[in-house]
Amino acid sequence: MKLLPRTLRLPLIIAAVLAAQASAQGVYLCTLPNGMREYRNTGDTRGCRKLDLEAISTIPSLPSQPPQAKASVDPSFPRIESQIQKRRDQDRMQILLEEIRTEESKLSELRREFQNGEPERLGSERNYAKYQERVAMMKEEMMRTEKNIEALRREISQLK
Repeated sequence: MKLLPRTLRLPLIIAAVLAAQASAQGVYLCTLPNGMREYRNTGDTRGCRKLDLEAISTIPSLPSQPPQAKASVDPSFPRIESQIQKRRDQDRMQILLEEIRTEESKLSELRREFQNGEPERLGSERNYAKYQERVAMMKEEMMRTEKNIEALRREISQLK
């Protein structure tokens, strides 16, 4: 099923919802002074345009297009020899493994410094709120590093 373009979908959906909820007075499209549009069925509707809900309450179906045949491979498209591609894949694997090692060492350093949620207070952290802010930043950094490691492992699993 094909969808209407976004510019047509939203007003139609809004109008359909409003049509179901509209009272006998109708639905109005109001343009605010800042240029934004607003749909109303209650309140001040002076200067607003009344919508004809009968014309927009049904959504016309789009004509379906037949599936396109697979494009054949262009003979001028550059091809890579299998040995070169294997070498590139191995290089990529080595790079990903090195990135994982780097991220894991960073994570272990962060965990060591974090000390189970009670890192040492710095001299500049006489205010407890600053200390808590630093602890929160450390937690965020650890979570980000863990997510990086997970993403790298997913990437490696896709290579194998």
